[in-house]
Amino acid sequence: MQWKIKTFSELTVEELYAILRLRSEVFIVEQNCAYQDIDNVDQRSIHVWLEDDHMILGYLRYFDKTGEPETAQIGRVVTSVRGKGYGAEVLNRGIMEILGTGLYEEIYLEAQVYAIPFYEKAGFRVTSDEFLEDGIPHVEMRRTLK
Repeated sequence: MQWKIKTFSELTVEELYAILRLRSEVFIVEQNCAYQDIDNVDQRSIHVWLEDDHMILGYLRYFDKTGEPETAQIGRVVTSVRGKGYGAEVLNRGIMEILGTGLYEEIYLEAQVYAIPFYEKAGFRVTSDEFLEDGIPHVEMRRTLK
């Protein structure tokens, strides 16, 4: 297994295709949710994933939260294999990468309601009421770094 951490311009065509395919398989097809995954945020994101034999096991991206320069935003947390802990591994690695930059005081994400306990285990706390994002219940969550 190998960790990969890349900016958008560092991604190969094959890596970008694999990332977009996994996100589409889970967030659009599996969750039966038609939404615009290609949102012009990938270009300003750092892409973090765990790969084994050219298969992405877990992935997320992070970027500067708009309007909050000292806050990193995590998004598109996804795994291709469930029940193996890859989601927690990629989340923890993403947090480590964000901490390693020394640029941020906080991490923000929008979690599907069913995943609240998953993110709470990583130190996030709910900071909003429930809201619908593309027809799926979500909440805002934050984790203080300093």
